[in-house]
Order: sequence, then structure tokens, then C-alpha cells
Amino acid sequence: MPETTRELVEAELGQPVDRRVAGMAEAIAARHGAASRAVLFYGSCLRERQLDGLMLDFYLIVSDYAAAYDKAWLAKANALIPPNVFPFQHDGLAAKYAVLSEADFHRLNGPETRSVSVWARFAQPSRLVWAADAAARSAAVDAVSRAAPALLAAAGKVDGEAALDWWRRAFALTYSAELRAERKGRAGSVIDADIARYERFSPAVIASIEPIMPGGSWARRRIEGKLLSVLRLAKASATYAGGAEYIAWKINRHAGTDIELKPWQKRHPLLAAISLLPRLLKSGAIR
Repeated sequence: MPETTRELVEAELGQPVDRRVAGMAEAIAARHGAASRAVLFYGSCLRERQLDGLMLDFYLIVSDYAAAYDKAWLAKANALIPPNVFPFQHDGLAAKYAVLSEADFHRLNGPETRSVSVWARFAQPSRLVWAADAAARSAAVDAVSRAAPALLAAAGKVDGEAALDWWRRAFALTYSAELRAERKGRAGSVIDADIARYERFSPAVIASIEPIMPGGSWARRRIEGKLLSVLRLAKASATYAGGAEYIAWKINRHAGTDIELKPWQKRHPLLAAISLLPRLLKSGAIR
């Protein structure tokens, strides 16, 4: 019998990870206590064997925001502009993790949202590193299983287009709907890094979105997505310690730039981002 999208996602999420990644996921979950439901590992570091010196990416899924925080304003900020993002260090590794409730994680992986941020990331490979119980694991698998169909459906089918080209075009559209510090062609390289995976997923994912849903307005997604990126950046200036240094590191790593922050920029990450934005846009370092 052909595998379903959920079966493929469940098998992929269950693949093993480096023991230090597993240890970091457990430590992130412990930081938020009983509210923690699942921790997922995603991003470019999935493909790396040497993790020292890199910034690992995680999503922490919680039962609800009020239970996840000691401070009410953090819960309100997470609910208003999800997710909150925090730096984290454990066992010699550095990471950042984003916090979403189970309800928001399910919603933001599906076609009912115009925001591309979550389903664009979880249409790519990820690992479910930690779960509180079987129900939490099942809910995470259900949510992630929505991401790839949402991605391809939002892009819309082009007659005669090969499946891999559909994936490439879909990811290129999502990159255009966020402020991204990536080299040109990055969207295509996501597919090229693991062609076999996308070939394996294509039949099940495409079948799960028949009939093809309308692609929607990408012009509107671009405007809303970039505005949302700015709002998240503003929020991060209050919630993310060392935010300016991280922003500079991320841009340098992905765009091949050599940004060095002045002392005042390190103290004021939001002002730093605003001051850098015109030059970065003009140079193409972010789009």
C-alpha cells in the first residue's frame, strides 16, 4: 500500500538525532515545566555532523502560553505575535527555540493561515526529539503532516510542471514572503540537498491536496509576511537576549556578508536592525 503523508512524516520525525541534540531538547522542555508538550529540531543543522559553533533550531510546543511562563507579559506577547523566540545553551551547544501552543502549531501548519513561517519550515525535514506523552507525539505528527500539503496548495499547480519544480517554486514563494538573509537560489537548494526525500513525499502530499486548493494572493502574503517579520523583530528586542549579535551572525552566515556591530547596536537590537535594514535590502543580503 502507498504510504500516506502522515506515515511519511511520522517516520521522518522519528529518525534518531545526535545525543547532544536530544539532551538540549530535554533541557528546553524542562525549562517550561509541565506546560511542555513536544520539542522539534529543524533547520540546516539537521544535515550537519559537526554541531559545535552552529546555532541549532528548535520549536517548543506547549499546552498553553499562560502555563508556559512565569511572566504574564511573555504569555500575552506569544499569543499576540507567535512565536516567542529565546536563546539557549546546553552541553557546549548554542541554540534558539521558538514557542508555540499546540493549538497555534496545528493552525499555523495548515492552509487556514496566510503566514508562511511555520508551514514553510515544517514542509522540510524535522525531528520530533522529545514528547511529553503519546498524545503529545500524535498531535505533533498531525500538525507537521499538514505543512507540505499547505505549501504546495498555496503555490498552486502549474500545468505540466514536474513535482520537484513545484516544490522549488513553492519554497521560492515562501522565501519572498519573509525578510530572509539567504543567498539567491537558496529555495532551490533546499530541494537539491535531499532530492530523494521530496521525490518520496511527492505522490502522497500531492494526493492529499486533491482537488488543488486556490493559490491565494502571494502579493498580500508578501506584504503581510514582511510586516510580520518586522513586528517579530521588534518583539525579539524585548524577549531575546543578545538579539542583535544573533541577527548579525545569521545574516553573515546565510548571506555571506561581514557585518560587525557597533557597541550601541549591541545594546539596542531593534534600533540596530532598523539602521541596518536599508543597506541590507539594497545589497540583497536580505529580501
